[in-house]
Amino acid sequence: MACALLFRLLLLMALAAPSQGNGPGPTSRLRYSRFLDPSNVIFLRWDFDLEAEIITFELQVRTAGWVGLGVTNRYTNVGSDLVVGGVLPDGNIYFSDQHLVDEDTLAEDGSQDAELQGLTEDAVYTTMRFSRPFRSCDPHDQDITSDTMRVLATYGLDDTLKLDRERTFVKSIFLLQIFHPDDLDVPEDSIIHDLEITDFLIPEDDTTYACTFLPLPIVSKKHHIYKFEPKLVHHNETMVHHILVYACGNASTLPTGISDCYGADPAFSLCSQVIVGWAVGGTSYQFPDDVGISLGTPLDPQWIRLEIHYRRCCEMHAASFCSLCVYDSSGIRMYYTATLRKYDMGVLQLGFFTFPIHFIPPGAESFMSYGLCKTEKFEEMNGAPVPDIQVFGYLLHTHLAGRALQAVQYRNGIQFRTICKDDSYDFNLQETRDLPHLAEIKPGDELLVECHYQTLDRDSLTFGGPSTVNEMCLVFLFYYPRNNISSCMGYPDIIYVAHEMGEEVSDPMEGMMAMNNVEWTPENIKKAEKACKEAQQMVIIKTIDEIVENTTGWISEIIPTPRGPCLESSGGKVEPQDKIPAGFRAAPMALSGSETATPRHLPLAALFFGQGALSWLLATLQVGV
Repeated sequence: MACALLFRLLLLMALAAPSQGNGPGPTSRLRYSRFLDPSNVIFLRWDFDLEAEIITFELQVRTAGWVGLGVTNRYTNVGSDLVVGGVLPDGNIYFSDQHLVDEDTLAEDGSQDAELQGLTEDAVYTTMRFSRPFRSCDPHDQDITSDTMRVLATYGLDDTLKLDRERTFVKSIFLLQIFHPDDLDVPEDSIIHDLEITDFLIPEDDTTYACTFLPLPIVSKKHHIYKFEPKLVHHNETMVHHILVYACGNASTLPTGISDCYGADPAFSLCSQVIVGWAVGGTSYQFPDDVGISLGTPLDPQWIRLEIHYRRCCEMHAASFCSLCVYDSSGIRMYYTATLRKYDMGVLQLGFFTFPIHFIPPGAESFMSYGLCKTEKFEEMNGAPVPDIQVFGYLLHTHLAGRALQAVQYRNGIQFRTICKDDSYDFNLQETRDLPHLAEIKPGDELLVECHYQTLDRDSLTFGGPSTVNEMCLVFLFYYPRNNISSCMGYPDIIYVAHEMGEEVSDPMEGMMAMNNVEWTPENIKKAEKACKEAQQMVIIKTIDEIVENTTGWISEIIPTPRGPCLESSGGKVEPQDKIPAGFRAAPMALSGSETATPRHLPLAALFFGQGALSWLLATLQVGV
């Protein structure tokens, strides 16, 4: 009898206890981390639960004052979402969900949607750990998305809440990384091979594309490349904009030495199938455990083209900087293994065929460019049936005017899915990213890349081209199983566009030149964007062996993906009498030293119930005895 009563009591107490929610708990390990400032004073750890749509942050700052962490946008900190907290000299803690009213002034949100998991202060650091929903219903909270997020971190030297711009930092981070390197297998038989340019004298030009052809490792049996990372020479990091590795068809006759990739000798632009890509802001990338780049079979490339884009930015430095002789030996470090994976992977390049048709008007608040891919010819060009393409990762690429990109899939003329996108693209953070779920592309599907540009700071046309002052609109899809298609890109009928802009032209080159005659008013900018979208698209498909086929198509409408439901506020309006010191809501627990604040408490009703039930049970047991 007593055992049964005890079991029921424990069950009731468990039901009365508060839910602990989803996502990482107050002491669980957070997989991701990053310093947020140049001096390494501010250190951020984070992790998330994709299903529950909850993210947990832990901010550690070398200060005895208050700390703050939030999300802002590209253009201004006004309206930024900021969670602040600290430990008072008497050991009491304060914690609050706030937002910036202007560049210097904070106001507390009426809805408190950040949940405190720990807040400590010791002799060196103040550490604040909290969780929040990806999307709350509070209009002052910025959404956490799969876009590039601009993370705002700030702190004070004491507990007076006052923003100091010298202690406020913004860093672009892709927060919702699907895989962490620690989650992936590292083969015991790993071999390292470097593909690098050797002692290359970087020209004084603002932009240089240097190319050389290098052999891949000679192996006696099939291997898989499973990881790559940039190999940058110290002090030259700021000049290396991107590095691409292209697979060469084994029938190609390749030049020797180092030369301009897109200069007088067209041989240095041979080989068009990208197999590895890195750009400024990126780090190493390891493929999922079941895929790798095949190496060592008769079907695999034996040579690659290494392309390094240098940007010296002479306008940002003294003349003496650009006159310096700078030698570079940067490249890509590959990791490969004889422990084979299930699938051979490939890379498909999509987007706007860069040269010579691409143009973007000056003074544009917003201008969209489109590149269409039609897969109906893939099987014919591949020379064999093409299995369904399983996309697992992607890399997005524009230059300085780029603001957003997306790749959209159509099936039977109907929009099927958005494969990947970034509505907050940052030129300085270009990295290979994983999809949360595989995206399957079937033969006959159409793929459309949309790039969003802004040129308010420009007074002349921007043309497509290799320089960072030119533009690109590219999406690289990482997929399996591999086929022979290297790229599928589109561009609009420029003669049609010129005619719509009132210019009489008879060939594409005249059409491009005619764009210089247009007065680029806001009305004409929108007119040109509409004409580019309505024009017939020329689609160019290329294989690894440089076989090219053309087809045509039309741009379909892109239906925006609806946002998911917001998570209801958990806190409600906070009254003035609840705030100590001014501007903060008092935390429910007082701490001192290095103790941890754990804000999840047993409700009073549950506590009283438990005490009463325990007394009753003890009395019952005594009677039973």
